[in-house]
Amino acid sequence: MSRRDLMRQQLAHQAARLMAEDGIGDFAAAKRKAARQLGAAETQHLPSNQEVETALRSFQGLYQRDHQPQVLRQLRQQALEAMRQLAPFHPYLTGSVLTGTAGVHSDINLVLFSDDEKAVLLYLLRHELDFDSGEWRGQLAGRQRTFPSFTLHSETGVPLHLVVLPANAQHSSGRKTETHGDAEAVAALLAAAEHFEAP
Repeated sequence: MSRRDLMRQQLAHQAARLMAEDGIGDFAAAKRKAARQLGAAETQHLPSNQEVETALRSFQGLYQRDHQPQVLRQLRQQALEAMRQLAPFHPYLTGSVLTGTAGVHSDINLVLFSDDEKAVLLYLLRHELDFDSGEWRGQLAGRQRTFPSFTLHSETGVPLHLVVLPANAQHSSGRKTETHGDAEAVAALLAAAEHFEAP
């Protein structure tokens, strides 16, 4: 293994540890902090998000296997309940709660689809949900755009972030099952975990 590859590997594992233990939820931020901690702040050879995620799964399997699966199950259950409540907007789950690397510091991230931001806002108000309004900047159809977002405050204390995309984005060719899961997919993940854990 070359020195460059060894450094990438060390950075991936350090970034994974920061995400698992310190609750850093952003891959780029975790990699930058890992590089600073390892004295390689100027390096141009940072690991990919996939490399960090692989290292994160390894870290959780070694050091958090007693509680991480239970935390993940609770987050997925909470996500599924929210998705069922928000069914009129065809929610999809994204992020670490879907991929399985979520931990005690993780938030829940949902994508909703509607051409009418006010319809979502009125729906949240009508159901007396506690939330903050905001904006999310992301890419759609190759262009950077700003989309409305809402953060729900739940009884569990886990923030639930909603991003509202245009209705036609629901059928985007860039949407992949490994990065976007509907309620049926999340229910299947929960059922599979229960089957795996059964004696």
